[in-house]
Amino acid sequence: MARNPAGKWVARAGATGGSRTYRGQKPVNWYAALVVIVILGVLSVVYANYEYRNPSGAATSTTPPNTNTTWYAAITFDICGTVQPVLASDASSSKSFYTTGNGVITIHPKTTAQAGKNAVLGKFVSSYKGLTLTATQLALPAAAAAKGKKATPSVLYKNGESCPKGTPDAGKTSEVQVTYWSNAFVTKGKPTALPGDPATLKFSDNQLISVGFVPPGTKLAKPAGTIVEALLHKSVSTTAAAATTTTAPSSAATTTTAAGSTTTTAPPTTTTVAPTTTTAAPTTTTTAKKSAKKK
Repeated sequence: MARNPAGKWVARAGATGGSRTYRGQKPVNWYAALVVIVILGVLSVVYANYEYRNPSGAATSTTPPNTNTTWYAAITFDICGTVQPVLASDASSSKSFYTTGNGVITIHPKTTAQAGKNAVLGKFVSSYKGLTLTATQLALPAAAAAKGKKATPSVLYKNGESCPKGTPDAGKTSEVQVTYWSNAFVTKGKPTALPGDPATLKFSDNQLISVGFVPPGTKLAKPAGTIVEALLHKSVSTTAAAATTTTAPSSAATTTTAAGSTTTTAPPTTTTVAPTTTTAAPTTTTTAKKSAKKK
């Protein structure tokens, strides 16, 4: 049976990969799709970089503490009834949250991602080597060895564990607790027990923070003694520095005004005296001539 002409044409086209017209066309749609994919990829990278540097929760420059603010907060740790030594200094000009080894945390955000609502205790904890603090775990950095003694190793305390022997709360089941006072120098300030993750605790100026691994129901004592003295000293120093900077321009303005007054007043005095001397001369001369005629 003879083949259908249409069948022969289809077979021929399949063997050659399409007509000359089809092979000569540029794949415009394919190139367009590639361009769109590249553009979307670039935009995604740019947006991701922006979000990293300016997260949606970042504070504006007007929300304290901002990048021009320096605050201080005192912190103390209680393990099974024993208040621990203050954390060693980890001060660095590149850090936004650090301590100088006196029990006081310096809060000075470097970027908006660390300012405002993002200035929280978790930022300090994550930047301090060896310190762990969550809703269920607490570990302090290993203490340096004193002369002739062994170094105190770091111990991770977990909720539900019992306090070790030799501590005031030995044998008692304990848990991580955090209590804070918004301002150390407010007389009627009341303590607030922080529920949940301690990392979310927002800093406030002159704040007091007590962290403990203690039996449930224990009332943590606020930081006291040399820690509060250090907090007060830093707070007063910062306030005094700010007052000095603000007042300085006033002195310059007073000096400028005084100079203007002296220069402006002096010339009129000299001009007034000159006419008086000139008038006196003619009067004397006239009198002398009249006396001569009479003689």
